[in-house]
Amino acid sequence: MAYDIALRFQQALDPSSLATLPACLHALSAAIDDCRNAGKADDSDPAVILLARHLGILAATIGGGDSGLRRLCMDQIADLRGKPALVALAHKGVAYDDLAKQQFHADGRKALKRLAAALGLAEGSYDLRSNKGGVAVSGEITLHGDEVYVQLGIGCMGRGREVLFRHVVGRKDYCGDRNHWADIAELMAPDCLAARIRRELHLAAPDTAPTRLVA
Repeated sequence: MAYDIALRFQQALDPSSLATLPACLHALSAAIDDCRNAGKADDSDPAVILLARHLGILAATIGGGDSGLRRLCMDQIADLRGKPALVALAHKGVAYDDLAKQQFHADGRKALKRLAAALGLAEGSYDLRSNKGGVAVSGEITLHGDEVYVQLGIGCMGRGREVLFRHVVGRKDYCGDRNHWADIAELMAPDCLAARIRRELHLAAPDTAPTRLVA
């Protein structure tokens, strides 16, 4: 059953409370939904048009001129392209993005396999498992050896603390000693991160040089 409400017209006539881009976008989106619920054309609704114009006016006052904003966008693209996909995904976030989450878990497993090799862990001496969790989270990828537990995830502890590692006693030990943290960028240099993990967890150095895995 079609229905209509006056809220969008009131907001369009007095948009003073819509002082941020998210607030404007929410009001505009809600106005478009109201039009569709009422069976009206949203592209000719006066409230929708006025709210869209208010959004444009507000956006024009933020961030300086177009040329500067375009330059910042190009800089961000160059920066992201210069980073490994796993780091870019972690910084972007993968919640509510199934394809991004699949890529994050696939790349995360590869990265933890390289770390296992750098730690000198032989095949079969560790478990590598993946838990994707619900749509609102990144889930975790976990490397669990006889002495070391490493878990990769994003969002829970904030940026720069995507990699958790701690000492454990066996692969049935899910608690272990106190947590240590590393930035996901450190995972891109597995030899360096492995040396840090051995140092902070007081693990013995491997007897043989690590076998490098190719992604």
